[in-house]
Amino acid sequence: MAEMDEEETRKEELFFQLIALLQTETLNFRWRAAEALGKEKDLRAVGPLIEALSDEYVDVSWIAAKSLGQLGDPEAVPHLIKLLHHEDKWNRLGAVIGLAGIGDKRAVEPVADILKNDSDRKVRKEAAKALSRIGGDAARKALEMMKDDEDEVVQKAILDALKRMKKSGSKTN
Repeated sequence: MAEMDEEETRKEELFFQLIALLQTETLNFRWRAAEALGKEKDLRAVGPLIEALSDEYVDVSWIAAKSLGQLGDPEAVPHLIKLLHHEDKWNRLGAVIGLAGIGDKRAVEPVADILKNDSDRKVRKEAAKALSRIGGDAARKALEMMKDDEDEVVQKAILDALKRMKKSGSKTN
């Protein structure tokens, strides 16, 4: 029993140390803390990670977005949708990955818009994957509409996403 309490105490201390590191001056500590908080699966990190989305350094903000996806809390969805409009492709990429991890249907339309209009191939490719992970008719329809994309890499990602959805039976989720 005391062993379990000791382990939980250590876990609590680690969590609060990571939160402190997320807000430190040192860039290297901030992005590593953002990454570690996603792996900890502690929903208390959602608020601090949402704050980290506006970090001046993309190294921190895009990893915070991905970590929010690992935590899966729908509270992050509006913040990640807002990040989809960021000028930096890494922030848009992190937002797409984060939204895919959460799987909230509110993200379908904004992610479909990214698939259709983003200037970066990698972001568009991840948007196709994200739509297949989110699932549902609207996501499938968005992918169907874009399956003739002129970029071969994006087109392959779309076709793969549609196959995954068909295999998993994700039609009307």
